[in-house]
Amino acid sequence: KPKTKRAKRFLEKREPKLKENTKNAMLIKGGNANLTVTEVLKDIYAVKKPFAVLYKKKNITRPFEDQTSLEFFSKKSDCSLFLFGSHNKKRPNNLIIGRMFDYHVLDMIELGIEKFVSLKDVKNSKCPEGTKPMLIFAGDMFDVNEEYRRLKSLLIDFFRGPSVPSIRLAGLEYVLHFTALDGKIYMRSYKVLLKKSGCKIPRIELEEMGPSLDLVMRRTHLASDDLYKLSLKQPKALKPKKKKNISHDVFGTTYGRIHMQKQDLSKLQTRKMKGLKKRPAEKSAEDGGVSPKKSKS
Repeated sequence: KPKTKRAKRFLEKREPKLKENTKNAMLIKGGNANLTVTEVLKDIYAVKKPFAVLYKKKNITRPFEDQTSLEFFSKKSDCSLFLFGSHNKKRPNNLIIGRMFDYHVLDMIELGIEKFVSLKDVKNSKCPEGTKPMLIFAGDMFDVNEEYRRLKSLLIDFFRGPSVPSIRLAGLEYVLHFTALDGKIYMRSYKVLLKKSGCKIPRIELEEMGPSLDLVMRRTHLASDDLYKLSLKQPKALKPKKKKNISHDVFGTTYGRIHMQKQDLSKLQTRKMKGLKKRPAEKSAEDGGVSPKKSKS
């Protein structure tokens, strides 16, 4: 039970909600992290801010052997994503990216850094803090291979940022591009420049901003299909209600089916016009009798 109002507010934020908070990420340095790994963590922290926590002290832990310390940090800082950096002779310049489900490790993938260009090395203008990036994935491996498919899902979770109800054109100024080719993953980041084009639609140019990484996949720890399916489960209140008798075609046109009772068209009230008026003979025929002719005076 919370002892102060501040602790009470903190626990209320942690409680399950229909619409969850934006996922936070914790960036942790291993016990033997070198300068390259430290710079990578700092740059990704700069990209991910303000939805990230950077641990400056070194933590001697091995996520693939023991995950208890990661789960402890996750619960302490209320983070469901993590990026762990380490360096040793067997696995130099090592990054482990992963996510949690109910404060337990769901899946994580180990990546090796082969080439790195930091934010400081690229002398171009940068995007402001908290800019929501556009994510682009190129390469058949992201759709064919199960490990690459899970990595794509993990990267989307990590970099997607907050959910927004609407988008403005000027806000689309940051691109993260991931390419899978020949067993490597190339991460590039660009700033979008909107130039004059002489018409309503602007001309778009991409300017490299940094950081850029050449990565290679090493070890993987993927959740079982049942656990992964459970983590994707949505509450019933969020599921859209199915509307009856409504269908859509391939072009997105909406069609509705209306059920009506059988109508008697002979009793349908039409517009009163002289040409549509019934003659006396027709009226008498409907009544079943013949009206006598009036004698001329």
